[in-house]
Amino acid sequence: MLTAIGFASVYIARQEVISTASLTYAGFFFLLYLAAHLVARYTVPFADPYLLPIAGLLAAIGLTEIYRLQPDDAFKQGVWIVVAVALFALTLFLLRYDYRRLETFKYLFGLTAIALLVLPILPVFGLTVNGARLWVHVGSLRFQPGEVAKIALIIFLAGYMREKREVLAQGRPKDWGPLLVIWVLAMLVLLETRDLGGGLLYFGIFLAMLYVATSRLAYVAAGLGLFIIGAVGVWKVTPHVQERVTIWLHPWTEQKVQCPLNGQLELRQNCESFQLVKSLYSIGNGGYGGTGLGKGTFTNIDGHSLIPGSTTDFIFSAISQELGLVGAAALLLVYMIFVLRGMRTALLAQDGFSKLLAAGLTFGFALQTFIIVGGILRLIPLTGITLPFVSYGGSSVVANFVLLAGLLLVSNRANREALR
Repeated sequence: MLTAIGFASVYIARQEVISTASLTYAGFFFLLYLAAHLVARYTVPFADPYLLPIAGLLAAIGLTEIYRLQPDDAFKQGVWIVVAVALFALTLFLLRYDYRRLETFKYLFGLTAIALLVLPILPVFGLTVNGARLWVHVGSLRFQPGEVAKIALIIFLAGYMREKREVLAQGRPKDWGPLLVIWVLAMLVLLETRDLGGGLLYFGIFLAMLYVATSRLAYVAAGLGLFIIGAVGVWKVTPHVQERVTIWLHPWTEQKVQCPLNGQLELRQNCESFQLVKSLYSIGNGGYGGTGLGKGTFTNIDGHSLIPGSTTDFIFSAISQELGLVGAAALLLVYMIFVLRGMRTALLAQDGFSKLLAAGLTFGFALQTFIIVGGILRLIPLTGITLPFVSYGGSSVVANFVLLAGLLLVSNRANREALR
């Protein structure tokens, strides 16, 4: 339903006649989300009633904006949403009786997470996009294994920390081993993939779950210190990370500098920081109320895109221009409500594994949102992480619908036990 409304809004805003094909697509997605709702009502009747509608709203906003920018990509995204909803339903059906049996396979999930993170490094499957090795390609199919690795890592950490919680809470020096191991792995991923955002995401999830398991701020402080030290070390030896930090700190220059893209002297805003600068101009152009849906400026007079990657990394910039500060703030509030409901689920969970699982899934979702929005707004260096449910990308939307299924499973059990 929400996606159908989104498609209709685009046509109305652009003052075009709604074609029969458009109405067909809208009706199809209405039935798709209706089916997802019915599956959720059947499998997890006591689950939080707000999580699925919020996810539907975010996916609708994303699909609407993608259609406005790249209609062909919108069709592909629609196909991926169908796959994502199917996997969402399959997850609920397979785990509706007791999802906690996943804890039995925690080490298998841990190994799977490591294997998925290593895949982009392999010369046969790995693919470098915009200087970072985050992608894997099999024929014409491309996906980011890190999106799935995130969920596998959370399941492993939830099971491991539930088992070792008392030992970790004692804070003995020998118990810092897991912290150091995860830190080393995060730094290796950051170094090999040249992705500062990915390293921050995985290590941030680990620290958040460690705090939930032990309630010790010392672990968090030590972990942040280690990450800063490691990030500075990687920055010193990795040119791509150095470039991202330079773009973050100095996106504009008055003097021409060496442009690595063409080897000539250019202003940095016309070379390395072109995307970020155009993104900031796009946000500024939106003002408070926005230009109106379908009325933003994203191409020059020659038809070339002003913001490369406007449907992926920079879709928040496009939304901010057309919906303005009010619309962008409303979008972030929707994310905050999702995070609030997810954390509420973690608080209501009765067993340690469920509590850690819900907290990890929710914090990972929140941190990923912060990393990409913070990068676009120049709060932190820009990374290639997607905006959950909104950005164009099959692996991202599939992983986030599976994440949603996990939260619904935990919420269903917690609410059911609370009613007894």
